[in-house]
Amino acid sequence: MYGAGDVRVITVPDPQLLDTTDAIVRITRGCVCGSDLHPYHSMHNDENGVSMGHEFIGVIEQVGSTVATLAVGDFVIAPFAWSDGTCEFCREGLQTSCVHGGFWNAAGVGGGQAEAVRVPLADGTLVKVPGTVDESQYASLLTLSDVYGTGWHAAHRAGITGGETVTVIGDGAVGLLAVLSAKQLGAERIILMGRHEARTNLGITFGATDIVAERGDEGIQKVIDLTGGSGSHVVLEAVGHMPAYEQAVGIVRPGGVISRVGVPQYESAPVGFGSLFGKNVTLTGGPAPVRAYIEQLLPAVLDGTVNPGLVFDQTVDLEDTARGYAEMDARTALKVMVKP
Repeated sequence: MYGAGDVRVITVPDPQLLDTTDAIVRITRGCVCGSDLHPYHSMHNDENGVSMGHEFIGVIEQVGSTVATLAVGDFVIAPFAWSDGTCEFCREGLQTSCVHGGFWNAAGVGGGQAEAVRVPLADGTLVKVPGTVDESQYASLLTLSDVYGTGWHAAHRAGITGGETVTVIGDGAVGLLAVLSAKQLGAERIILMGRHEARTNLGITFGATDIVAERGDEGIQKVIDLTGGSGSHVVLEAVGHMPAYEQAVGIVRPGGVISRVGVPQYESAPVGFGSLFGKNVTLTGGPAPVRAYIEQLLPAVLDGTVNPGLVFDQTVDLEDTARGYAEMDARTALKVMVKP
């Protein structure tokens, strides 16, 4: 990406092993993330360009001499952050805070909208998929690199244990998979706030019981009415813009939880007496340590119990990645898969 709206496909040198803990992964599928649209809207011009993509699956082509748990030919899932798996935060399941880790497209590490990528700290980062992987499984496996794990993180951090009313704000891929996750964790009622019918229909497939298309004060009142005037036990905010946060504050019930996983596009938000403090509301969430969840969520994906890959409604060849961005930006695509 060279600036707002300026996505180009270029040829770069093949990635090389730089450390004994590295692996080279030949990417079979990448994708465009909703968070990629933030720089797509606002990035300042950069004549050098910045590599893009942080979600990918693929096959290991090379491993460094000290990589112990992976081998050439393994099919792997890459979380959207790389991590060593051994530091104090990794051991606590917070791999996005790894003291030795980092994020794709920074510090000399490339991205997942490509043919291949160097993976630092491969033993800690990559998850091997057991058995033989069929191409029909690619979409659902790819969601484990970010959007499914992020939706799960929202629901997990909110402490859903069963019987709650959960409201999900946002009908993008993360919001829809937050619906799926809330359903898996036992939510009794799931209200999805979204206004794109094809997406909210998928939300119903994933477990939503009510759809609220209204926004702002009107949307808040609709949720309050649906909950008998009390508000929602849990609110999962999957957008990241201030109006979504304000909706969350407006619909959460006293003693409830707001869990945010939409990347905040603001520096501060109300937390005082009139917003969170007065209602004893808990605010949680953050960048999802999806590496902590992949092995837990993988079996149900492999046996077909869940099909999170339904969030992909369009596939483009790598050469057409710019079109994928444009389609997602125009809301004519929910989530675009990139096929190298």
